[in-house]
Amino acid sequence: MLPPVTVRIATELGVRDSQVEAAVRLLDEGATVPFIARYRKEATEGLDDTQLRNLEERLTYLRELEDRRAAILKSIDEQGKLTPELKALVEAAQSKARLEDLYLPYKQKRRTKAQIAREAGLEPLADALLADPALSPEAEAAKYLTEAVPDIKAALDGARQILMERMAEDAELLGSLREHLWQTGVLVSSMAEGMAEKGAKFSDYFDYREPLRQIPSHRALALFRGRNENVLHLKLLTAEEAARAEGVVSSVIGAAELKIARRFNVADHGRPADAWLAETVRWAWRVKIHLHLELELTGRLREAAEEEAIQVFARNLRALLLQAPAGLRPTLGLDPGIRTGVKVAVVDGTGKVVETSTVYPFPPKQDVMGSLMALASLCRKHKVELVAIGNGTASRETDRLVAELMKRHPELTLFKVVVNEAGASVYSASELAAQEFPQMDVSLRGAVSIARRLQDPLAELVKIDPKSIGVGQYQHDVNQQRLGKSLDAVVEDCVNAVGVEVNTASAPLLARVAGLSASVAANIVALRDARGAFASRDQLKQVDRLGPKAFEQAAGFLRIHGGANPLDASAVHPEAYPVVERIVARTGRKVAQLVGDAAFVRGLKAADFTCDRFGEPTVKDILKELEKPGRDPRPEFKTATFQDGVEDMNDLKPGMVLEGTVTNVTNFGAFVDIGVHQDGLVHVSALADRFVKDPHEVVKPGDVVRVKVIEVDLKRKRIALSMRMGDSPGKEQAPARREPTQAAPRAKAPQPAPAGGGAFAEAFARAKRK
Repeated sequence: MLPPVTVRIATELGVRDSQVEAAVRLLDEGATVPFIARYRKEATEGLDDTQLRNLEERLTYLRELEDRRAAILKSIDEQGKLTPELKALVEAAQSKARLEDLYLPYKQKRRTKAQIAREAGLEPLADALLADPALSPEAEAAKYLTEAVPDIKAALDGARQILMERMAEDAELLGSLREHLWQTGVLVSSMAEGMAEKGAKFSDYFDYREPLRQIPSHRALALFRGRNENVLHLKLLTAEEAARAEGVVSSVIGAAELKIARRFNVADHGRPADAWLAETVRWAWRVKIHLHLELELTGRLREAAEEEAIQVFARNLRALLLQAPAGLRPTLGLDPGIRTGVKVAVVDGTGKVVETSTVYPFPPKQDVMGSLMALASLCRKHKVELVAIGNGTASRETDRLVAELMKRHPELTLFKVVVNEAGASVYSASELAAQEFPQMDVSLRGAVSIARRLQDPLAELVKIDPKSIGVGQYQHDVNQQRLGKSLDAVVEDCVNAVGVEVNTASAPLLARVAGLSASVAANIVALRDARGAFASRDQLKQVDRLGPKAFEQAAGFLRIHGGANPLDASAVHPEAYPVVERIVARTGRKVAQLVGDAAFVRGLKAADFTCDRFGEPTVKDILKELEKPGRDPRPEFKTATFQDGVEDMNDLKPGMVLEGTVTNVTNFGAFVDIGVHQDGLVHVSALADRFVKDPHEVVKPGDVVRVKVIEVDLKRKRIALSMRMGDSPGKEQAPARREPTQAAPRAKAPQPAPAGGGAFAEAFARAKRK
């Protein structure tokens, strides 16, 4: 009998049983992960949001496992076949795969050849030949001839089908063979006939082989994409088959067949039935077991690859959402375009749109002076401080236009920034944008999004489906439900880590606060619009459908600046206000005097203000908030400065050292925007002078980095960059030190096939093996 689910999770996560039990209880009561992580530290003894997310995921899996276990036990019991031994095996199964192996012989299935043979009375023949190989198969089979079994061949074929099914449904054997094939199997891909030209992007996989368990996620997903597009054929070979394919002599009988033979005591001792039994083993492996395991293990590879790709997307999304905000200052947003003009939107310090326009500084109109005058007028009229320039087509030309504007009008004291506009067009055409700006042209909405994205990336990006932001690795190839769930969790964690200003937040941003639904968020905005700004957190209880449970979950993450109670602008939860009242009573200072007086607050001891409900972890958090209420965990704002005169790929020269912004991080490297309309790739081997296993350890989206241009391929629009300043262009780069325990790969280094959209559309197909 397995230990309880909570004990198993505690063992997996390396925490105490009591921590898991408390977290599970809170989750079952409807508490959210951000709330538990921030405001129930005493209960969980300090589990953080990452641990809680892992706990929540494992809890779901293990509960599904227990439900399946119960269903299997019930099914077998109803068939009258549940022996004490079988029950013990089912109750001890630790994975869904093991459960299904045990259930396989009892699962309701179509009428198989083995069942037909049993109905024809051939099971005793199969049992006899397996038990006593000294018997002659033909002579023994002759005893079973009937109208349904007309000849010896039919009798022996039926007996073989029975034994093959028995071998293929042996749970212990299947488990052993599954692990053996996972450890030693080789995945081989070949080109589908006639697909050489159409499938050229997969050319590195036309003749490719690699040990199954060594295939990294990006390569696995490229292979599966090639198969899905009918360009590649995939086959899982045993080690012996792979060796023979390479001309290496190997044993006639493979290790897998030997495992089956030993399990069923089949051996070649020259007895009459030995050869027939050996052939039965061979058929069981090739016809039943191998095909079944090939499908299962390629599925396992895909699941593992998808999981890693989802984690990459989640890490990149977190970094993008938590980019430094430039601040709520009047901002001019520019969505560059050539023939259609540059779309212009001015938003004030609260993010409200105050004016929109379109200027045409480029051909065919080329009204440079008129554009400069219009932009200067808008900036002067609305006291603009920041200029946000989308990084799409004509971005550098627009950047030059703004530079000229700043040169001609230094009195405007403008600060310009190139902003990643990924997903802005998706937002512009969305139902949400239509609701927010019903009278505004779709093309102008993008400029609004770009301006707000500079002011507060998190507040604006939550309006866009995370899958449209373009920071994933093969995001369209992975399980969309699993991806969506993971990304939603990231957005929720980021929003709650930063906190939300109730009186300025949009409904989409409020909907990401712990405990609030989209409808409740809409009700908050509706009440705010009808009555004016909220003066206190307590007033939120007047919002329709925002009940006590929702208030408990959300209140600590909602901020109200300028209200009657300074604590309403902090992360101190209203339930913990009595703690602050005790601090006020003992120190003789008012709340307003405590807030922000870091020197005084640091002199207070958390242990002096604890009680039965609030222990030291909570009191310490409260004191930190009093030091600096509503502290923002995001970094200080900074941006890359693109080099003058380097505006497209033709301006690049190997050896140049440039500044750029990391736009995306994958398992094989990082993409960097250096201001030439085409992101360059810093391969994982060129990220640092040391060995780098995971690029996320070194860089994240939004980082400003210095890179050296190594190679420029104008024809294929590829730029090779390095963050190792000692690398020389035009030469094979010395690889970073290999991890001591990492074995040299057998297969040639194939390329990851380009993933559609954004920087990935031009990703290096020659990305090297990690």
